[in-house]
Amino acid sequence: MRPRPSRLATLAVLCVAGLAAAGCSTSGPSAGGSTAEGQPVSGGTLNLLGSGDVDYMDPNISYYSNGYTALRMWSRQLFTYPAVEGKATTAVPDLAESIPTEGKGISDGGKTYTFTLRQGVMWDTTPARAVTAEDFVRGVKRTCNPAQPFGGLPDYESLIVGFSAFCDGFAKVAPTASAIADYLNGHDVEGLQAPDPSTVVMHLTKPASYLVDMLTLPAFSAAPAEWDAYVPASAELAQHTISDGPYRITAYTPTKSITFERNPAWKAASDPVRKAYVDKILVNETVSQDSTQQQLETGTPSADMQFDNLTPASRVPALVAKKDPNLHIGDTASSNPYLVYNTKSPNNGGALGKVEVRRALSTAINRANIVQVLGGDLLNSPLTHVLPSSIVGGETSFDDYPFDAAKAKQMLAAAGYPNGLTVKVLYRNASEGATKTFQTLQQDLGKAGVTVVGVASPNADFYTKYLQVPTVAQRGVWDVAISGWGPDWYGNAALSYFGPLFNGKAAYPPAGSNFGFYENPAVDALVAKASEAATPQDAAPLWAQADHLVMQDAAFFPITEPRTPNYHAAQVHGAVYIPAFQNFDPTNVWLAPGMQGG
Repeated sequence: MRPRPSRLATLAVLCVAGLAAAGCSTSGPSAGGSTAEGQPVSGGTLNLLGSGDVDYMDPNISYYSNGYTALRMWSRQLFTYPAVEGKATTAVPDLAESIPTEGKGISDGGKTYTFTLRQGVMWDTTPARAVTAEDFVRGVKRTCNPAQPFGGLPDYESLIVGFSAFCDGFAKVAPTASAIADYLNGHDVEGLQAPDPSTVVMHLTKPASYLVDMLTLPAFSAAPAEWDAYVPASAELAQHTISDGPYRITAYTPTKSITFERNPAWKAASDPVRKAYVDKILVNETVSQDSTQQQLETGTPSADMQFDNLTPASRVPALVAKKDPNLHIGDTASSNPYLVYNTKSPNNGGALGKVEVRRALSTAINRANIVQVLGGDLLNSPLTHVLPSSIVGGETSFDDYPFDAAKAKQMLAAAGYPNGLTVKVLYRNASEGATKTFQTLQQDLGKAGVTVVGVASPNADFYTKYLQVPTVAQRGVWDVAISGWGPDWYGNAALSYFGPLFNGKAAYPPAGSNFGFYENPAVDALVAKASEAATPQDAAPLWAQADHLVMQDAAFFPITEPRTPNYHAAQVHGAVYIPAFQNFDPTNVWLAPGMQGG
């Protein structure tokens, strides 16, 4: 999911009311490195268990929380989120030396940003060499490559001067390594400049108060020149990664395992964010959700933290009841899960392309039933519109589709389907939550005369082989998908919902995440106007209008703004939850002496 908003309140770690003793930890590295859990201990192997893979082993293309968790170990951005309680959604300098301010890095009325890169950041090459401003420019240019563009391009493609024209030309290039490299090296972007090895200058088409927050995206990672030899996001590149973080990838078997070991070129003095206490990190991607939880709770030596397997919702009440200190329930500011309607599906005579049918389906779904199987109020706040309440511009007072099975049946008949219809629902069958959501949909929609057929997908394939491939939707492989979304960045980021998800053709996959191919010119116009507003407060009513239009068109069906249950083994210390990862930060935990993994 990424898996990402100015907020009404700082979104750090939100513990469920009354559950502070149940593991909403306040420990973690302080500015000085020590914590309430004692002095950190270096060494050992950290074992992460999961059942899914990264989407892409390419920082400029990866767009989901699994990928972000892995990238934390080996890739750095201009800005990132610190593993500090209460500040885990506040951008801090990473590759950049400092956050620019007006007159000190920000000029031209907020349309020019100048960043100075931190000294001592090195690529793991032979010999090691410094990460340069040109590497950063290369990385951003790679995001709109013709083979596999970054899914969040609508966030910034029109924001950087000359980038839209660059991307339009790039789209016409053959998706081969040589052709991509020739275009990258033969075409400049006016708004991306590297006047010297340590200076990056970005020229914007309009002021963007959210720019620093947006630059926390892994898409804005530097890329070494060696990657010109590989197609972006390819399996070949995944086997030839080059690190500028504290760890490097020494072995990667897709859908099976990832091994991270210390990067000899990394210097602790050059990285104020990652302490890198453990020597090695092993990711086992073959463990089921239930088995992961069992191993973490019972002290299995090779089980320290979750990778993509969250604590099963069915297990959370018992852990809360016994006040398990290793359970953490954190906020996400996300819409997860939600249902995507495939408006391009040819099934049922193109039924999902008709707004009347989508409205009928939305009326036939009992949101309360789904919330209950996802852990109830303990883990969820019902969501009836696009923007979660913590995002400026979000509304909390309207629901266009209250559950009414009888009315839904009448609506389907009026839309031309008196005998109902059959819909194919795409879901991740390794996820307890997705499976229970699918089963609940079967029951609820059945009451309105809708037959639900499952299309089960492995976690690793859900986005890369289904939702991000337009022809799969166009062939009618699925009609409804159980997906999820979080803000691309924290802070001022309503754009990161409407831009990638609902901004018409500009957000169609693979360049965007408008997986249902929704389009409404009125929504597109509101997105453009709101993104140009001088302040978040000026933009808020425009986002609210867009929210109402998307819901009137039944572009999707939101279900819940969830809180995420994460769990770690007793030997893990300094675990700080990072909402952008929906996980603890693996680069800042340490293992108890005598329990340092195997």
